[in-house]
Amino acid sequence: MSVFKRGKVWWYEFWFAGRRIQESTKATSKTVAKLAEQKRRRELEEGFNSLEDRRDERIRTLKEVAKDYLEGYVLRNRSRTFAEYAIGHLTRLLGAKMVVDAEEGLVLGYQEQRLRERASPKTINEEVGFLLRLLGERGELIRARLRKQKALKLKGTKPIAKAYSPEEKQRLVEATREARSPAIYPALMLALNAGLRNGEIRQMRWNQVDLKRQFLTVGRSKTEAGEGRTIPLNGALREALTHHAEWFALRFGKIEPNWYLFPFGRANHLDPTRPITTIKTAWRNARERAGVTGRLHDSRHTLITELAESGAGDQTIMDIAGHVSRQMLKHYSHIRMEAKREALEAVSKKQYAAEQKKKEEDEKRGQECSPVSAGGKGTEGESLQKSLQSGVSRGIEQRKENRKLLKRNGSSIQTIKPPELDRLQIPRDGDRRANRMISAILKCFRVHAGVPIRRVAPGRISQVHAEGLSGLWSLKCLDGTVEVGRSVQLAEFPPALYGSSADAFQAAQM
Repeated sequence: MSVFKRGKVWWYEFWFAGRRIQESTKATSKTVAKLAEQKRRRELEEGFNSLEDRRDERIRTLKEVAKDYLEGYVLRNRSRTFAEYAIGHLTRLLGAKMVVDAEEGLVLGYQEQRLRERASPKTINEEVGFLLRLLGERGELIRARLRKQKALKLKGTKPIAKAYSPEEKQRLVEATREARSPAIYPALMLALNAGLRNGEIRQMRWNQVDLKRQFLTVGRSKTEAGEGRTIPLNGALREALTHHAEWFALRFGKIEPNWYLFPFGRANHLDPTRPITTIKTAWRNARERAGVTGRLHDSRHTLITELAESGAGDQTIMDIAGHVSRQMLKHYSHIRMEAKREALEAVSKKQYAAEQKKKEEDEKRGQECSPVSAGGKGTEGESLQKSLQSGVSRGIEQRKENRKLLKRNGSSIQTIKPPELDRLQIPRDGDRRANRMISAILKCFRVHAGVPIRRVAPGRISQVHAEGLSGLWSLKCLDGTVEVGRSVQLAEFPPALYGSSADAFQAAQM
């Protein structure tokens, strides 16, 4: 502790937390200087260790705290209407309570009291949010405890919103075009074709609309992402704004850039320097004439839904709508039943086309495997001998490829050896050579039904049917299962080359 004198004034000097503190006491008494030094040192120590005495704050009433909070809120935020409404209910019901009395039970009691007054859960949640924020650190502690108890927010119903059908949209446009109010038609077109919110429409100025370059710029908005966004004008919106500009110029004699599109007032008492306060009455009248239920804000939902159904990207839609998250985009997009049905039908058509293509490929492969040429009979003479030899070559190459495939996939051939079948039932289909060849091949029947290839022993088969020399077969097994596929090509084992079953067996092992 050290005090010293400069001229007639005493100073104190000491070190705290590694810093040199040197300040004037503004006093001419050494005793006062020593007391000032002690007080200053204690203030620093209490502040450093969070030992500040805040008893005066804790005994303040919620009404006093709410008043100070609202004054600061109005300075920091644009909208004060709902804040005044919410804090008004807080002070009405809890204004006499002191901050020290604030706890979880106080919040739960407020929720119940507001529910008895038939306030909506969403409104109550907003009011509780204001209450906890104005309580400061104590409010954050209460918030954490209520969240742990899952009692912080009341569950409410989802907001009622819709997307107008094309028929409803057309009726609304016609009804607003014939309305007495000059503002409702261009306002509806701004909502349907630019997705503007109610406040953005009412606050629109002429310097934000560029009819020559065909785009508009949004001014004040509900979200930061919404402010300053540029939206191009489509044909319908450009036409509506052009007609509104003609009416405006005729009504006021000119158009000033800072004047509002929708002036304040009624009939002959319009003030373009002030924005219109509401268009609810004009909207209600037009909606009743059109026979449509819904809000003007639902026109914004309709535009976003149409953009989503048209295949526009999420970022494009968010830029137009002024959204900051895909969660909000999902809330606004109401994909209609017809669009869902068309999407599912497209998937079904794609699957059907793939199945048809596979079927055509299978049929084409079957024709290529047949030794009979599509351009001639090929049943005798030199052409038959050439087709049989080519069939043998293709069969040998196919078997080599299958062995490589099995080796690469690491699959093994399963051999089933049940007792020999006493009698083999083979339906006669008019081609005796094919039927005799099947009887010989059954002792080494190899099924080409995919990978791995299974070797089916004759004793497992109860019935075989083959269609001529095409190689198509179906067999019924003893266990009742039926397999359909393509066997080793029958053309590989013509009787002219292999006259016995033993020869056929050797050929199958190649």
